[in-house]
Amino acid sequence: MRFDIVTIFPDIFDSYFNTSIIKRAQQKKIVRIFIHNLRQWSRGKHQTVDDRPYGGGPGMILKIEPLYRAISSLIRRTSIDKRKQIKIILLTPDGKQFNQKMAGELSKLKGVVLVCGRYEGFDERIKKFVDKKISVGPYVLTGGEIPAMIIVDAVTRLMPGVINSESLEQESGTEIKNWLSARAKKMKIVSEYPQYTRPEVFTYKNKSGIVKTLKVPRILLSGKHSEIQKWRKRKCSLTIE
Repeated sequence: MRFDIVTIFPDIFDSYFNTSIIKRAQQKKIVRIFIHNLRQWSRGKHQTVDDRPYGGGPGMILKIEPLYRAISSLIRRTSIDKRKQIKIILLTPDGKQFNQKMAGELSKLKGVVLVCGRYEGFDERIKKFVDKKISVGPYVLTGGEIPAMIIVDAVTRLMPGVINSESLEQESGTEIKNWLSARAKKMKIVSEYPQYTRPEVFTYKNKSGIVKTLKVPRILLSGKHSEIQKWRKRKCSLTIE
């Protein structure tokens, strides 16, 4: 099992992944973990990976261009016959809430690419190029690095040879399943409105080699702040898991 983690703070992972069960799993070559600095896919002199949001608002947004190049680069490293066994996951508060069932599904794959958010989030257009959006809980963190650690931990311990099989059997008991189900039904998740930053028009080639474009919604370029606020309010949603 291979994990590729894309982040702008690669040093955060050193301590956790080099101790205890995760360290032993790597030593046994059951899992491999690779940390990638998103800035290596920035073509600017200053390795900039973020910019101001269209339509105004606080904070900065991670740009689609370096994110797209990172995902494309990591996929190209995988042989064509194995690409269906690789999932690209965006770690974001508006994703589906991570649970034990999801960990089990991911443990059956050959690889997972985890893309960590920061600042005010991602340019919305990058979501077109991922397989899943995942959140680790009904709360907001400063970045996707801790969620990435959680997912790697939860998935790794399910891999054969990592921990005692009897421990896993006890954890899958009816009592724990019922408790998790009851907790999940009480969780309300509010998603934030989609954000966009430069470039205004993003151009890429699809799998057939056809040139495609993804544009920023025109309302965000209008300068009409009251209309922008109405649009953002409409785009927010409340879901119950």
